[in-house]
Amino acid sequence: MPKFTGNRRLLAAAGLAAVLLTATACGPGEENSSDAAATTAAPAAAPAAAGADVPGAGGGRLVAADSPTLGAIVTDGSGRTLYRFDKDTGKPSASTCVDACAAKWPPVPAQEKVDVTGVESALVGTVTRPDGSKQLTLNGWPLYRFAGDTAAGQTNGQGVGGTWFASTPEGKKAQAAAGGAATGQASAPAPSASMPQTGGYPNGY
Repeated sequence: MPKFTGNRRLLAAAGLAAVLLTATACGPGEENSSDAAATTAAPAAAPAAAGADVPGAGGGRLVAADSPTLGAIVTDGSGRTLYRFDKDTGKPSASTCVDACAAKWPPVPAQEKVDVTGVESALVGTVTRPDGSKQLTLNGWPLYRFAGDTAAGQTNGQGVGGTWFASTPEGKKAQAAAGGAATGQASAPAPSASMPQTGGYPNGY
């Protein structure tokens, strides 16, 4: 039987150690390291999605539209008719519709940015309401929506109490269009027969 010298024993031991190191380097430890890196990198995409811009956030819009019954009127960005109140004033701007009135005629809140289509931006302004909030104005007149309008294009608030009128793009009171001819917008539903022109609301609102 051959005998190992001291040098041969050292070489054999070194070779065995090299095999063990190679197996360790290519073993499960490397895969775990890769998985850990992937786990750490995955959430990096989340902040970008969270910080994405929301179109139209913080903005407002006034649009000149054609009503088949009233002619040129102003709507918001959703096509809802905007109104003015005869008991308010335009010069100076003042809003008098509060409490129960404001529940039925929600004031259009002022926005930091207002986009206009068919409306002169120089006519757009704001007024401070009695409660301290800001309301959008057109040619000085505070603007409102009507709770009785349930869809875009409706003008059920026209003439209510003899004091509420859809606003024209110039901020004036809209009047019935001659002949009621349509001018490109879908026909607006007529006010319900069960709702008289007073709107069933006391004090003209």
